[in-house]
Amino acid sequence: MRNYEVMYIIRPDVEQEAVDAAINKFSGVITDGNGEITKHDAMGKRRLAYEIKKFRDGFYVLTNFTAAPEVILELERIMKISDDVIRYLITAVPTK
Repeated sequence: MRNYEVMYIIRPDVEQEAVDAAINKFSGVITDGNGEITKHDAMGKRRLAYEIKKFRDGFYVLTNFTAAPEVILELERIMKISDDVIRYLITAVPTK
């Protein structure tokens, strides 16, 4: 099990129920793959540094977790096909 961090931005025109559903879906992918979420921070709607897919704002979510590398592949696959996610980044966090 490795430590990872994922930050993703959800479209600003999505309703709050859909944002919560997307967060639960991505968290479910991690926990279904025997991963453990260590920290979760829904940062809320923020201004983007530059326009992405004609959006100037986005709903930021940051999640720290431990999981096997196979979980990362599945999480990345689901985020790529999700219409609500406009940008995501998964990074491995080095252990201390």
